[in-house]
Amino acid sequence: MRIYRNKNVKDAAIERINYLFDEFENVVVGFSGGKDSTTVLNLALKVAEEKNRLPLSVLWIDQEAEWQGTVDYAKKVFQDKRIKPYWFQMPMVITNNASSYHRFSYCWNEKEKDKWIHPQDEMSLKENKYGTERFHNLFEKIFAVEFKNQKSCYLAGVRTEESPKRFVALTNVAAYKWITWGKVLNKKYEHYTFYPIYDWSYTDVWKYINENGIEYNKVYDGMYRHGITVQNMRISNLHHETSIQSLLLVQEIEPQTWNKIVDRIDGASSIKHIKLNSFTCPKELPYMFADWEEYAYYLAENIIQEDKYRKQLFSKIDAKKGRYIGDNIKHKFWKVIINTILSSDFDFTKIANFEIQPEIYCYRRYRKGDIDKDILNPKYIKVFTEEEINDIKQKIYGTDKAIN
Repeated sequence: MRIYRNKNVKDAAIERINYLFDEFENVVVGFSGGKDSTTVLNLALKVAEEKNRLPLSVLWIDQEAEWQGTVDYAKKVFQDKRIKPYWFQMPMVITNNASSYHRFSYCWNEKEKDKWIHPQDEMSLKENKYGTERFHNLFEKIFAVEFKNQKSCYLAGVRTEESPKRFVALTNVAAYKWITWGKVLNKKYEHYTFYPIYDWSYTDVWKYINENGIEYNKVYDGMYRHGITVQNMRISNLHHETSIQSLLLVQEIEPQTWNKIVDRIDGASSIKHIKLNSFTCPKELPYMFADWEEYAYYLAENIIQEDKYRKQLFSKIDAKKGRYIGDNIKHKFWKVIINTILSSDFDFTKIANFEIQPEIYCYRRYRKGDIDKDILNPKYIKVFTEEEINDIKQKIYGTDKAIN
C-alpha cells in the first residue's frame, strides 16, 4: 500500500540528501551518464554547496562499450571544479547479454587495446587494485580501498517505478537507522548505498532536468528522434540486459561507435540483423512446436552453451512451473523463460520481475488457497482462466455467478 504525503518528490529527495550529508563524513555520487544519475548528481551538488562540502566525489565505472555521447557528457561533468572525479577505466569482467556463445566481455584488456571502443582518458583511473575484476563486486571493493577509514555513503539513481522487485526491496526493511531506501555496502567500514529519488517517476526526472536547465546526455535526443518512448530509453553499456535493444540504434545515432562495437562485442551484429527476435519471445508460437514449453526447452538445449547455466535454468523451472498451471498464466510463464534464454539473463532478473507483478502474485495466492475479493480486481483477473474465475467466485460467494 502506498501512502501519499503533502510533499513533492523534489523536496523529499533534497531532505533525504541533506540528512545523509549530516550522517556521513563522505558522500559519493554514482554516475552513469543517464538521466537518473544526472538528477541525483545535481541535487547532491546543491546540498554540498549549501553545506560547504565541495568538491563532491563522483564515481563512474566506465564499461568501455559505452555510447560516445555518454563518454563526452561524462568528461564535461568531471571537468566541473565542484567535482572530484573517480572515473574508472580499468580491467574488469562484465556479462555480455548480446551473445549466448561468449558470456563475458573483458573491458580495457591491454592485449586488445587496438579494439577498444573508446580510448582511456588522461584523467581516469586505470589500475585495478581492488581485488576483483567482476563488475558487480567492484563498488564495494572500491569503497573498501578508497574510503576505508571514512563513514561513507554512495548515492545512486535507482527508481522503483522501473521494477516491482525494487519497490518491494526499498520500502520494507530499514538498511540504515529508519531508512529503507538503501542497502548495506560494507557494514564493517560503515559503507552504505542510498537511492534518494527511489519514488520519482520518469516524468519527475525530466521535469526537474528541464525546469532547472540541466545539461544531459544527448544520446537521449537521438533515441527520441528514432521513436523510442521516453520511459523505455536506457543509457548503459551497450550489451547490458536492460539496454540490448539500444544496439538496434547505434548505427543510426553513432555510426563510428557502431563500427567499433561490431568488432569488439560478440553477438552485436546478429542482434542488429535479427532485431527484436534475437532477444525477445516472438508473438506467435513457431509452427513446429506444440506449445511454448516445448519451444523453451528447445531453445535452452540449443542456445545455452554452458552446462552450468542450463542446469541453473532447469532448476529454476522445476521449482516454479508447478505454480502456473492455468493456460493463461502458463503461457506467460514460458514466455518469460524464453525471454530469459534469448537475452542470456542468467541472473534471472526477468523471472524475478515476472513473479512480483501484482496479477502474478494474486495467482500464486489463489494456488495456495489464499482467496479474497481482491483477486477479482479487473487488473489481476486477466491471468486466470474462466474455470479458475468460477472456482474463485464459488469459494468466495458460494456461486459462480457475478455478484455486484
